[in-house]
Amino acid sequence: MWCFATSGAIYFFVKAIASCTGSAASVLLALVLSTGCRPRQEPPNAGHLPPAIVRVQTVESKKHLASEEVVGTVRAKLRASIEAKVSGRIEKMLVAPGQSVKAGELLLQLDSREIQARLDQALVLREQSGRDTERLRRLLTQNAVSRQEFETVESRQQVAVASVAEAESMLGYTKVVAPFAGVVTRKLADVGDLASPGRSLLEMDDPTALRLEADVPESLIGRVQLGASLNVRVAAEDRPIQAVVSEIAPAADSASRTFNVKLDLPTSAGLRAGQFARVSVPVSESETLRVPMSAVVQRGQMELVFVIANRQAQMRIVKTGKRIGSELELVSGVEAGEQVVVEGAIQLRDGQPVEAK
Repeated sequence: MWCFATSGAIYFFVKAIASCTGSAASVLLALVLSTGCRPRQEPPNAGHLPPAIVRVQTVESKKHLASEEVVGTVRAKLRASIEAKVSGRIEKMLVAPGQSVKAGELLLQLDSREIQARLDQALVLREQSGRDTERLRRLLTQNAVSRQEFETVESRQQVAVASVAEAESMLGYTKVVAPFAGVVTRKLADVGDLASPGRSLLEMDDPTALRLEADVPESLIGRVQLGASLNVRVAAEDRPIQAVVSEIAPAADSASRTFNVKLDLPTSAGLRAGQFARVSVPVSESETLRVPMSAVVQRGQMELVFVIANRQAQMRIVKTGKRIGSELELVSGVEAGEQVVVEGAIQLRDGQPVEAK
């Protein structure tokens, strides 16, 4: 217990009470008695707390492969820009972006009336030239016509047959089909637009086979080898993806001084063409101290770990480096061989007894 009033203060209050009468004196006396003494609040001692059950791990120096990240884009290995081989108005558009199609499936239909008329004309000429050829063949056996006349009519029939084949091919080009199984990614024309050779109408990709395309600086290209496995990070994936280098451009781009590198990606549900990605190019190998991420406690702007010494938790302020998988690099604050708390560190206090489980 501790007294709020000192001896001088008590004398003052007693004198004040004596000068008061009646109810005023009673109120003043009650105020002195209610505020004069109260229990003392002492801060708890961490050494008097019960032992905390924690899990510890020894800080080890581990090899770390230093790397530099190069940005890239996920693309489909097989992608196509769909064009028409003949000119014509688009009569039917049968697909939309995001739609899956099979190889040979009809994507769009062009107006074929003009080409159909040419085919009909070529068919008539073929039939007529065929009849003329048969008639002159019979006359040739009877020596009624010359060999030259027969060969002229026969050549005319061959031209008519070729014209029919050409018209049939042109008619087939009015039906634009999928060159492979995939997904339509862009639609660049619609019904009523004029299709012509060289104008892209649709774009499609094969999402089952993806790769990463990255422009690697010339200072790093010497560390990239064909067939090497590199770590790739994509926002949609929590863990790095192993990609295999499949192509390296033999010459650098004269403007950017970079080499285009392509890496084959494994099949994953989270990967899509067009995604942003980073590939880690190894540079050097170094030794670093690492601990699990659960060992580092964030308190305000400080990063702390608890080191176990004499069965007590000692708080250490540390400086962390890079995140490597599920571990954090410790630049300073601890040494190799010390034991740090990796489970139960959040509730610990400096100097608190601990028991390792």
